[in-house]
Amino acid sequence: MSTVLQVNIAVPESSTAKNVGVTGINKQPVSHPVAVSAPGPKGSQPPQRASGLAGDQIFDLANHGGDDQAVYAYAREDYDWWEKELDRPLPSGIFGENLTTSGVELTGAEIGETWQVGDTLVLQTTFGRIPCATFQAKMGEPRWVKRFTDVNRTGVYLRVVTPGYVQTGDRVRILDRPGHGVTTRDGFHAWLHEPAQLASYLELDGFSENLKAEIRRRLRL
Repeated sequence: MSTVLQVNIAVPESSTAKNVGVTGINKQPVSHPVAVSAPGPKGSQPPQRASGLAGDQIFDLANHGGDDQAVYAYAREDYDWWEKELDRPLPSGIFGENLTTSGVELTGAEIGETWQVGDTLVLQTTFGRIPCATFQAKMGEPRWVKRFTDVNRTGVYLRVVTPGYVQTGDRVRILDRPGHGVTTRDGFHAWLHEPAQLASYLELDGFSENLKAEIRRRLRL
């Protein structure tokens, strides 16, 4: 069954990454239902509202949070792969995700597909996670940004279509796929390695207007 294995909320901590200071990447599990709603455009909110999850916090408002990054999900199956690769335990939440999932296809999800999570919450996949210096400092692994990028097990960001609540054990069901066939994995690869491919995405259903604007900036259109 596809489920939410763990719900994680930021416990702010200092970071050794250059010019970061305080970060919300330190996510810890909570056992109570958490309200989820659209936070608004990136960079327009105080730290406590940049995330879609009530009580979560994001401090790098220029690069994280906002409607297209309202929720970040990472698969326990990908953690298990990384544990073997790094030869160290990786507790759920260490990558900074809000939702640790089990049995949910993330990097193979179509960009723009919608999920029902629990009884009322509806989320839509937007794009994969591009790693940053804060993530590398948190992990303490040499060349972590490059390793994470090259493997392309990015997890997925989601926007909020219908607000609701999420809690551990909630079932995740796919409601709709746009049918264009471009997965999170495909989009991430194109963004980094085949930017010319991105132009074809501008006409596809399921790609948010924010993402299309980012693509136009990337291609200088």
